[in-house]
Amino acid sequence: MSAPFYQENALADDIKIEVTRRAGRTCASSGSKWEPKMGYSRAVRCGNYIAVTGTVGINADGTYSGSLEAQTRRSLTIICAALQSLGGKIEHVVRTRIYVTDATRWEEVAKVHGEIFAQIRPATTLVEVAKLVDDEAQIEIEADAIIPPAGEG
Repeated sequence: MSAPFYQENALADDIKIEVTRRAGRTCASSGSKWEPKMGYSRAVRCGNYIAVTGTVGINADGTYSGSLEAQTRRSLTIICAALQSLGGKIEHVVRTRIYVTDATRWEEVAKVHGEIFAQIRPATTLVEVAKLVDDEAQIEIEADAIIPPAGEG
């Protein structure tokens, strides 16, 4: 049996996360071109709470896979890397919010989300939007995580 997705692929070699302190919080940056333009971080940790901003499934070279399944997997890989950079784990995720440009294709998203979160079962929402930040982006995912106190998980 292979290792779960979040253990095996969480820190893909082409995802570089920079961690800084800002306004008393720990922030993670993925180097996205949108982060400095809009003034946000990929993820922010405050106490035991981590919020991961909307994350599209963009490849390191700035391209997108044509596959919604591949974009979903890439988005969750970036989210996992951001969580880990701030001391979290995918199993700490308590909520995901999923934005897609075609909700009729929800099963492609569910296949990947279900694979990763089958044992964790966070609360989730999936909604259709008219468009995302890039024309080629088909999905954007947000995640919230709560890190349990030491010894509890």
